[in-house]
Amino acid sequence: MRMRTTADPSGFCAHCHVSSGRHKIPFMLFCTLVVASRAEIAEEEDVLVLKKSNFDEALAAHPNLLVEFYAPWCGHCKALAPEYAKAAGMLKKEDSDIRLAKVDATEETELAQEFGVRGYPTIKFFKGGEKESPKEYSAGRQANEIVSWLKKRTGPAVSTLAGVTEAESLIADNEVSVIGFFKDAESDDAKAFQKAAEAIDDIPFAMTADDAVYSKFEVSKDSVLLFKKFDEGRNTFDGELTKENLLAFVKANQLPLVIEFTEQTAPKIFGGDVKSHILMFLPKAASDFQEKMDQFKKAADGFKGRILFIFIDSEVDDNQRILEFFGLKKEECPAIRLITLEDEMTKYKPESSAITAESITKFCTLFTEGKLKPHLMSQEIPEDWEKNPVKVLVGKNFEEVAFNPKKNVFVEFYAPWCGHCKQLAPIWEKLGEKYKDSADIIVAKMDSTANEIEAVKVHSFPTLKFFPAGEEHKVIDYNGERTLDGFSKFLESGGKEGGAPAGDDDDDLDAEVNHLD
Repeated sequence: MRMRTTADPSGFCAHCHVSSGRHKIPFMLFCTLVVASRAEIAEEEDVLVLKKSNFDEALAAHPNLLVEFYAPWCGHCKALAPEYAKAAGMLKKEDSDIRLAKVDATEETELAQEFGVRGYPTIKFFKGGEKESPKEYSAGRQANEIVSWLKKRTGPAVSTLAGVTEAESLIADNEVSVIGFFKDAESDDAKAFQKAAEAIDDIPFAMTADDAVYSKFEVSKDSVLLFKKFDEGRNTFDGELTKENLLAFVKANQLPLVIEFTEQTAPKIFGGDVKSHILMFLPKAASDFQEKMDQFKKAADGFKGRILFIFIDSEVDDNQRILEFFGLKKEECPAIRLITLEDEMTKYKPESSAITAESITKFCTLFTEGKLKPHLMSQEIPEDWEKNPVKVLVGKNFEEVAFNPKKNVFVEFYAPWCGHCKQLAPIWEKLGEKYKDSADIIVAKMDSTANEIEAVKVHSFPTLKFFPAGEEHKVIDYNGERTLDGFSKFLESGGKEGGAPAGDDDDDLDAEVNHLD
């Protein structure tokens, strides 16, 4: 990879005049020392390479700076890299004052800690050289989406289109764009358009009063058009033009009727306003793929803005974790599932396995009417579930064991792939061994990737919860030290030492369940 360096252009000649007087430093030597005293900022493919030693200098030199905190081994970071570099090059070619930078968070751990980096990639926008409260990047991972988001953050929310060429360029350069046609820029409708534009970061808004632009797009009166490079190509706003109505219009039309889950689309899917998602798991290579996709898309049209329709290629290796999350195997696809991503994630499974527009529409209608019961996964109860010191719980035997009024039950909710869970395993086994002969204490574990229960929502792994004896069905979170001694004191104190009421648990652990990577 080709590298070059840039030094801050300010300051080189500004100090040359001080080389006179009794400090007889030769002119060229002094200038060399001035430049050398500044930490040079390396670049890789137009992206600044930042470290703790040059971070503050970069902020001072570049008032609008987007910084990616990455890990060299991270698959998402590797997928982002070419688009991130492309965006950096686009901005540099325009002579923009916006620059893109990156920090290897595995090497620059102090910077990562300072800015609260808890996953990769984490992307933050620093404006005006300020280190405090940088803005989290929240748009897509394509170069044009990165550039569009940055321009909305640094420039006017609404650009002015003087003619047809500018309008055509806006539409051609962006996956989605919104144009307001207003003869009077001070009208109430135009002002509502401006307010809506200020509320959306990742879509460019423009306004025009030019007759030729009106004519080109066959607009006869003031209106708002959304242009997109998919589905029907354009949508016309209809109704009372208020900020709220316009935002709802954009939200309903900015994504394809059916969006494929990929590295690039994940931020749009999880970061959008629509938190109810229906997923179709289907091999893209299947002979009836297009037939099923057409049925799925037909059903999607009736739920725009309410339910996001997502297609997942069940044969892609990177998607296997998602199948596992829904308790599916490749052999069980095609399949349909629905999930809500509100405060508590809830999954739903249709009664019928048929993938037709009619069956999917019926399923979604029952969901919107609140008539569906959550689908809770469970493995079968192992024959030897209580043979070992650490008892094995599944969905089907959980309540019977955990809420036994005569037992104090301490449960680890784990994921087989979780690194922290693997580290905890030998300690948990020792804890089980210590209390295996106890009359009222049970140490247990449950694989939460394959089992779900209504009473406990697991957000991170491992999650440790204590179910004290009694009829109240109490749940206490364990927040103490993850040591044999810490666990023992907690159990001996009846869940008081190291415990907290359920709901106060810390999710700062290995894997949030909605980060399915």
